[in-house]
Parts: sequence; C-alpha cells; structure tokens
Amino acid sequence: MGVIIIAEAGVNHNGSLENAKKLVDVAAAAGANFVKFQTFKTELNLTKKAKKAGYQEKSTGTGESQYEMVKKLELSFENFTEIKRYCDAQGIGFLSTGFDFPSLEFLESMEPTFYKIPSGEITNLPYLRKVASFGRDVIMSTGMADIKEIKKAFEILQGEGLKKDQISIVHCNTEYPTPMEDVNLKAMLHIKNELNTHVGYSDHTLGIEVPVAAVALGAKIIEKHFTLDKNMQGPDHGASLEPHELKEMVAAIRNIEKAISGSGIKELSNSERKNKDVARKSIVASTFIKKGEKLTENNLTVKRPGTGLSPMRWDDVLGLVAARDFSEDDLIEL
Repeated sequence: MGVIIIAEAGVNHNGSLENAKKLVDVAAAAGANFVKFQTFKTELNLTKKAKKAGYQEKSTGTGESQYEMVKKLELSFENFTEIKRYCDAQGIGFLSTGFDFPSLEFLESMEPTFYKIPSGEITNLPYLRKVASFGRDVIMSTGMADIKEIKKAFEILQGEGLKKDQISIVHCNTEYPTPMEDVNLKAMLHIKNELNTHVGYSDHTLGIEVPVAAVALGAKIIEKHFTLDKNMQGPDHGASLEPHELKEMVAAIRNIEKAISGSGIKELSNSERKNKDVARKSIVASTFIKKGEKLTENNLTVKRPGTGLSPMRWDDVLGLVAARDFSEDDLIEL
C-alpha cells in the first residue's frame, strides 16, 4: 500500500447516523483508504465544568459547556456497528478513535486495522497501556507534544509489548485551523530521525497544500478532517475540507506518490525519449560547402533536429575538410 489516507469525519456528523453515512459516501468517492470517526462516552471524558477551547467557542458560541456540546455529538455503539457495516458495503476501511476504556473495548470487538491515539491522550499513561494491550498496530498523533513526550509515549507502547514497526507517529498541530507559520512540517522529519519509525502528518490547516507537501517529504500516513458543508454548526466544520476538496487532495497525493517513486537517478525517462531528437540540435552547414573545403565557424552552425552530429563535437569538426558537398542546413557527417 502507498500513502495511507485517512479521511477524518470525526464528529462532523453532528450526532446524526444519516450524516455519518453521507460522510462515508464522500470519503469512499474521494478514494481515501479509511474514514475515521470518534467513539466516546462523554461522561467518561469530560467534567461538566470543562471549558471549551477558543476555536470551539468561535464556532459554536459560549452558551453551553464543552460537556453539553460534546454530548450532542456522541453516537452510540450500535450506531458505530451500523457505520462499520456501511463502510464494508462501500468498500472503504472503517476506523474510529476511542477516547475511553469502554469505547476502546467496543472497537476491539470490531477487530480494527489499527488504533489511532489522539493528541490529547499522548500523556495518558493508563490509556496508552490499554491501547498497547490489544497488540494491534498504532498510529499516534503528536499535537501539543514536544519530542520528549513523544519519546516517552513511544517507549511506553513498546514497554507494553508493541514492536517498534507497529507504531507510526504523525506530526500534528492542535489548532483549528492551524496557522501556516505554526505547521513546522520539518518536525515530522525530526520525529523520524529521533525515533527511526514510520511517520505521517495529521493536518488542521485550511486547504490541501500542506498534506501534499508532507507526502513529498516522506509522510506515509495523511489524516485530514472533512465535512459535508463547512457552514454546518459544530466545532470542526470550519477547518475541514468539503467533498470536492477532499477528492482533490487524494488525487494530488496520488500524483505526488508517482512523482517521487522513481529511481532517484538522473537519467533519460521513457516518456521523454521520443523528444530527444526533436529538442536537441546537430552541427549543420550554415551555407553551401564544397567538397574539399575546410569546415570553419563561418560555414557551420547548430540547429535542430538532434539526429546528426552532436554540437559537443564542435571542436573535433573545426578544421576538417568536407568529404562531399553540403547544402545549407545539411547535417554534417564525418
């Protein structure tokens, strides 16, 4: 498999199973490998007094607590069983981030391809141990974390039995939308150099150029939020891609994959081989040259096509005697 593209539906279904299925349709049509949701029990993750983040207040107002906002975005385990069946029918992989132990155990019953550890849980020791206990491959987001915290979580997962090559680390910035000046995309390479493991990028910027650039830099996993409509009410819609944008991102990533998949050796490619003789030049007669006449800069020039003597032989030709008559524009032959 090439770059794994995860279309992050998250909670952009707004608590609606119907919307969730529509998001599955969009992700499948765009060509993503997986569509990912968020599975949680609100009361196990938030105190009733927890405040909203600034971006959440901006998008949903200040009239309710974070608990009240999140509760409205919660889908049941039964809903996710139906969503998984729908994903199977649409030919796209189902994923969901579990935020609490019951949710993780429910997801384990669905035999996930891998677990996605969200940025907010990277310093949650019991959570890391629980995820590792399943023995499945893990993708860990690193928003808000420094390299020391990332290394610590990486060590914990391995200490609980996961092999190094089972763990992929994705660079991430937890701001919605992320300002371009805070992307720090080269940090992905820092993580790769420090941990010597698979790396990727989870994007919260506006647009598609940064995840595409991440692939060019070596990302093996790309995660990007998407929505049915950016104008929908909810915390994440404004920083998400609309359906046509998601499709454009997937297509761009696949093109970049092809562009960087060559040998890495500068050599003549198959597609340009046919243009070589057309675009290059040969040594030709600039005027009539009589047999026996000396070849000089006054009666020679360089023109297309490149089917004759290469201009790199210019010095070899000067001073020679014409073996036959040459008309203007005739290719010079030795």
